[in-house]
Amino acid sequence: MNLRAIPRAALGGSIKALRMPVDAALKVAGRGNSRGGAGGGKVAVDRVDAAVREVVGQVTADDQLKRDAGLRRKAADEREQANELQTAARELDQEAEKRAAERKRKAQAQRRSAAKTAEQKRARAQEQREKRRRKAAEAQESRKEASEKVAAQAEEAAESRARRDRLDQLEEEEKAIAKREEALTAKDEAARLSDAAGRAKASRKTDD
Repeated sequence: MNLRAIPRAALGGSIKALRMPVDAALKVAGRGNSRGGAGGGKVAVDRVDAAVREVVGQVTADDQLKRDAGLRRKAADEREQANELQTAARELDQEAEKRAAERKRKAQAQRRSAAKTAEQKRARAQEQREKRRRKAAEAQESRKEASEKVAAQAEEAAESRARRDRLDQLEEEEKAIAKREEALTAKDEAARLSDAAGRAKASRKTDD
């Protein structure tokens, strides 16, 4: 049996025994932390493990133990780099989520603003339509009133002309009646005078 294998095996068992509770605690922490914050603790434990193996390997001149320490140190470095990449990826994801949430918020705000603007435009358009309708109704009412006024004035003018024509007709009729009365009066006067002359002539004959 290789005598160096005995301290190497003992060292491995001791380190494993010491790591078990630590690894278990880190595993529980890793499950409870969705962001993998326990990864850094595991890297630290791996570095301690590698350092212990490196020291013991140098003391015992165990090249295999030193190589094992180097491999573990390299693995710890790679795990640390992976953790850093994961952390950077998570930060990028978080930043992307923040930007997406901000874009969503802005889009919602823009939609609300656009909806409000559209509603205001619809309200203004409706108000303008109502205003035009009222003006049209007022203009129609004004035209109707003006037409009725013109019609009333025309009717009044026609009635006035009719009254004047009737008055003129009555005046002509009165004049005609007056002429007829004058003619009749003159005729009666002539007859009276003729009768008087006849009576006077007859009276003179009687006297002779």
